[in-house]
Amino acid sequence: MDSIAEIRKFEVRSRNELVSYFMFYSVMRKIYPDRILNPHLYILPILVVNILCFQFNVIASTEQIFTDVTESAGVQFEHTDGRSGLRLFNEFLGSGGGFFDYDADGDLDIYLVNGANQIGKAQDKTLHNVLYRNNGNGTFTDVTKQARVGSTAYGAGVTVGDYDNDGDLDLYVTNFGEDQLYKNNGDGTFTDVTKQAGVGNLNWGTSCAFGDVDNDGYLDLYVANYATYDPKEDKRCDERGVHVYCGPHAYPAAHDTFYKNNGDGTFTDVSALYRPKDLVPMHGLGVTFGDYDGDGDADLYVANDQDPNFLFQNEGKGKFLEVALISGVCYNDMGKEEAGMGTDFGDYNNDGKIDLTVSNYQTETNTLYHNHDSSFFIDNTIPSGIAEITHGYLGWGIKFFDYDNDGYQDIFVANGHLMDNISVLEKHVSYPQQNLLFRNLGDGTFANVMPPTGGLALNKVSRGAAIGDYDNDGDLDILVTNCNQRPDLLQNTVGNRNNWIQIQVVGKKSNRSGIGTKIKVVTGRHVQYREVQSGGSYLSFHDLRAHFGVGKAEQIDLLEIRWPSGQIDSGTNLSVNHRFLVVEGSKIVPIDQSIIK
Repeated sequence: MDSIAEIRKFEVRSRNELVSYFMFYSVMRKIYPDRILNPHLYILPILVVNILCFQFNVIASTEQIFTDVTESAGVQFEHTDGRSGLRLFNEFLGSGGGFFDYDADGDLDIYLVNGANQIGKAQDKTLHNVLYRNNGNGTFTDVTKQARVGSTAYGAGVTVGDYDNDGDLDLYVTNFGEDQLYKNNGDGTFTDVTKQAGVGNLNWGTSCAFGDVDNDGYLDLYVANYATYDPKEDKRCDERGVHVYCGPHAYPAAHDTFYKNNGDGTFTDVSALYRPKDLVPMHGLGVTFGDYDGDGDADLYVANDQDPNFLFQNEGKGKFLEVALISGVCYNDMGKEEAGMGTDFGDYNNDGKIDLTVSNYQTETNTLYHNHDSSFFIDNTIPSGIAEITHGYLGWGIKFFDYDNDGYQDIFVANGHLMDNISVLEKHVSYPQQNLLFRNLGDGTFANVMPPTGGLALNKVSRGAAIGDYDNDGDLDILVTNCNQRPDLLQNTVGNRNNWIQIQVVGKKSNRSGIGTKIKVVTGRHVQYREVQSGGSYLSFHDLRAHFGVGKAEQIDLLEIRWPSGQIDSGTNLSVNHRFLVVEGSKIVPIDQSIIK
């Protein structure tokens, strides 16, 4: 071994063998409890190698890659799960939020979902969802009352999209109870049009997302549902004599809900028509749309909690086929269902085929699926270096994004245990946990970035994670939602040292938000791909502008836009460090002529 690269390859190989062995051993112990001997003698040599070589797994950063600016930005919101003290079953999932430009002034605003009190006769009206308007100077103003979006329901997830194609982004909020659709009036206010639109899902909704599944130019809506539950009939669950939150299978799962946009401001519930007739309901948590098979229409992945996951292949004929098992994304590589929380599509290896990641329960590892041939995925969790680190965390929000603008999509994971008393049962496990940032090394592997200070060093009970450039400085920032705590607004302090471009799409024949649009950026021999998405992660939504880091490239050789309608627009020799507006069928133009960097 005459180089660091060789040492690292040897370490990765031995680490992968170690994790594989542990997984194999756990399964065999369950099958043959009296025949499998103590494994320590067999794995000791591999363990020693891992300890000696661990330094090559982690990128130790002495600088604050992300800075916590929540307080200075004026974000005072504090989440509550109701604090009943009874460990009610619907308390531990938390609530989401995200970035969107609700007033079309060019900078990203923030919406945050809250829980509510469930004990007592009167509902506390002071607990509500919050909308913060971006002042354009690094601070935010609470405009919830003026905007009329301060729901006092027991909230969970949220997504955005221009469902009526009027040029303004609308809000859909899932609740424990009836969900809500807020129509953006374009004057700084919203109107609750849930009943008129026919989208008041009465199930326990979690993550949700807009997507135009039939490419008719109008956004449809998918809502993941969790379980059938009534707090008045809450069960007590105990583990080793300790009162804990019940697992998902303590209550029956509910079918998810799919609404078809009628194009006149109303929707039709077509859930039963689109799903396979023999589909068994699962405990749905994470939702992401993406055209994984490259056939031009939106497919859908759903992460389910301690149940097999769903991959719905869009047939383009008014129904979905559920193909998770035959596509390799139903279980982990040991053939076991996991406690799926969040999920996201993204092309982490820049081969033009979108890959998939799922966050899971502690001791399970998060999962990274590599899209092999647009029909089958390979579980690349162990070879990528993700397994060893995530095995010790309980992940929720998860998102592909390029934090350092080097042209490769990294992964952020929001962590936090669901049991507030987990340390009583597991002394080495804590309720608050540190979030994780995995830097894409460009060779199919990732390194865990662990700065000792700053926004990535916080230990909280995190749930949702949203990505967007809220300060318009050319790099992607993070919004993290936390249980019974304030959120974290994490400002990226290093990304714009490299060059970048951002693309805002406006559909004409396609849906106005451009959701489902595929974008290709070429700089020299480097090619990147994105799809505009409304959901992904966990209970959260993201900046609809497509962001590309391009490293030290000094121009964009080719920008290609493929719309859901089939229209293709392109531009060449574009300047870096600019934002571009692309209206379907029109010329690509800079949003402003000044270079921001």
